[in-house]
Amino acid sequence: MKIVLATNNSHKIKEYRSLFANMPIEVLSLSDVAIKSDIEETGTSYEENAAIKAENIAQLTKFLVIADDSGLEISALGGSPGLNSARFAAQHKSQSEANRAILKSLEKSDNRQARFVCVIALANYQRRLNLFRGECLGRILMRPEGESGFGYDPIFFSDEANACFAAIGEDEKNRYSHRAKAVEQLLAYLADEKFI
Repeated sequence: MKIVLATNNSHKIKEYRSLFANMPIEVLSLSDVAIKSDIEETGTSYEENAAIKAENIAQLTKFLVIADDSGLEISALGGSPGLNSARFAAQHKSQSEANRAILKSLEKSDNRQARFVCVIALANYQRRLNLFRGECLGRILMRPEGESGFGYDPIFFSDEANACFAAIGEDEKNRYSHRAKAVEQLLAYLADEKFI
């Protein structure tokens, strides 16, 4: 079975391929199916953004399409960067600069609670849409840790994993991450519906 992941983000593609590694599913990127559309995220929630991407790409291919929207929500910052997590990182010279900006903004805060959120939308050319949400609770560290992971992983300590996401291996992260939890629900749905 082939599923199109509505992105060309190499980190995200690698993570999804790892999450589906033990399933009879081949994850294709947009470039794998010669789709060059750049879908603007204009929604006001993770659900809306994921749905916008999935439904638009689903019109261009016969395969099932998954799209996700995710973000890091920090309690002391009123839930920011949240929906704007990718844009916040893009506003800085690099992801490490964005991470440093967050750490600086929390210097005087005792509240370091945070969570990662991921919503996956599943659609096909018949415009059938399903949504799956995963969350990972934790806190923002005092300084970056670890060498693996990507994005905000070096500053996020997962309560469930009892470790910084960038300090554990990909396999272990895939047991606890927000994306892994959403994928688990997606796979259960695909099995129930006899797709796999």
